[in-house]
Amino acid sequence: MAIGRFDVYISEMVVEEASLGDPEAAQRRLEVPKGFAHLELNAQVEDLARVYMEKLEIPEKSFRDAVHLAVCTVHNIDYLVTWNCTHLANAEVMKKLMAINRTSGIHTRVVCTPEELMEAKYVERSDR
Repeated sequence: MAIGRFDVYISEMVVEEASLGDPEAAQRRLEVPKGFAHLELNAQVEDLARVYMEKLEIPEKSFRDAVHLAVCTVHNIDYLVTWNCTHLANAEVMKKLMAINRTSGIHTRVVCTPEELMEAKYVERSDR
């Protein structure tokens, strides 16, 4: 499914995360990704996620964050869009990730917040 000029993909990890918490809120969250193509969680994704966890020092409780990075890498997705600025959309994490991937000959994907990916005409500016 496309949104604007982007083809949108999710993994089962996104569905799992959306399912957590308040059941009514979870049901609303689960409506959003309906129709998006799903990317496979496979052994290659899990192995790379474990490497990212170790080398990026991502705690076990945040394993899903490493999986999101690995899914994008394994499936050659251009952008990982997230509001998680602790383990994902974070300049220090990206610096480490680029070094890890460069050593392994892996292309580093762009990790950004939704606002960073939006076209300028949609971004509300406070200086106007």
